[in-house]
Formats: sequence, C-alpha cells, structure tokens
Amino acid sequence: MTVCAVIPAAGLGTRLGADLPKLLLRLSDTETVWSRMRRVLSVLDHLHVIASPAGFPLITHALKTDIARGFASVSLQPEPRGMGDALFCAYSVWSEAQAIVVVWGDQAGLSSETLQKTVRRLQGARQRVVLPQVLMENPYVDYVFSEDGQLQGVRQSREGDIMPGYGWSDVGVFGLTVSGLSDAWQRYRASAPEGTETRELNFLPFLPFLARESWDIQTFTVSDSREARGINTPEDLTFFREQLTEISP
Repeated sequence: MTVCAVIPAAGLGTRLGADLPKLLLRLSDTETVWSRMRRVLSVLDHLHVIASPAGFPLITHALKTDIARGFASVSLQPEPRGMGDALFCAYSVWSEAQAIVVVWGDQAGLSSETLQKTVRRLQGARQRVVLPQVLMENPYVDYVFSEDGQLQGVRQSREGDIMPGYGWSDVGVFGLTVSGLSDAWQRYRASAPEGTETRELNFLPFLPFLARESWDIQTFTVSDSREARGINTPEDLTFFREQLTEISP
C-alpha cells in the first residue's frame, strides 16, 4: 500500500509570537519540530507539506534535500481557509496514493507506535478512517460517539463549543484511504457550515460526515496524552523543550 503523509503547516502560531512556521520551531540545539516528525514519518512513501505564502520559501529551504531526492514536496495554500481546504488544495499530490496520513504541523510528540498502528489499520481497506484517540482532561477537541460506538460528532474548543471535563481527543494524526475521498469532500463542503469562531471550513466535522456516508471509522487508544498536545502557546513550546528527551519519537 502506498501511503503519503500530508502535513498542513500554514500556521505561524499567532499566540506564540513566532515569525516562522510552527513546523520549523527549534526544540533544542539539534532538533526542530520537523526533524522529530520526519524521523517518525520516514517509513512512509512520500511526505507532503502544505505551507502559507509566507512560510513556503522557509519550508522549501528546510526540506530541500528531501525535495531534491523526491521524498518530500511542498505546496501552497493561498489563503487560510482551514485544514480541510489545505488538505484538498494538495489533492493532485496525494491522489495517486492508496492512503494518506494527515498530521498537523505542530505534533512534536508524534510517536512511531501511533503511526505504525494507523498505517496497519489502513491496509487492505477501501473507505476507512483511522482515528487514534486519547482520553484526557480538558480536551481541546472531543469526539462524540453513540452507545454502539458510531462516531456522531465533534466538539471544538476553538469554535466556542462547550467542552467536557474529560473527553476523547485526537492526537493530530488521521489515517484515510483515498478512494472516494475527494468526492465525499465535495459533498461535505456543499452543505457544511463555517466554524462559528474561525469562519473556516473545518476538517474534523468531515469525519462524522464520512461515518454517516458509511465509511468504516476505526479508533484505537493512545496511552500517552502528550501526543495530543500541539504547539499553540509559549507554554506548549516550553513543555516540549523541557520534556524533549522523555518523549520517544
């Protein structure tokens, strides 16, 4: 099975006060967010990063060796219209793969174990979503399931939803088979509302939409809640810099 990593990395991290993409943030003298993610993702067939106009030259320069040998590529999201828009802006790059693994561009805690489990569950599938999850306190997002385990919806703190004290968060990693995915996205975007706060066409509610379209939604539990943490604030960045040696990629 041909699997492509798709990494939306247009965000600069406004709350961080950063002047470069979060993907390129330095975690130590020798490590960046990208170097850690690349080490985990190197088992896949291709790595594709989606950048903003400002971040495009910086990311292209940082990935120049992998780009030169055809292992990585970078494309542009002209305007910040959400992660779903970013993903499908790059459809021509990953459309020939059999599956994609979407990874947010600030997942410094991504583990090899989570990636490998995700890819294994995509093997041989035609219309499947693999959603690694962690049960955690004060989740940033929370996936809602029916009593029989069917994915029904998702709450998002960033859109002003009322969040539970404990909930099932994702870890910024999503496995999807490619067959039929673009057509499903076009149906979704035809009726999906913009986010209440961000005014973006969000990617996460697309997953319950796929469940309603009879896609096979597979979940598994990640034990380390640090994998769910992105880098959105100075405190997040400090957290990863201090715990870098304790988190195994």
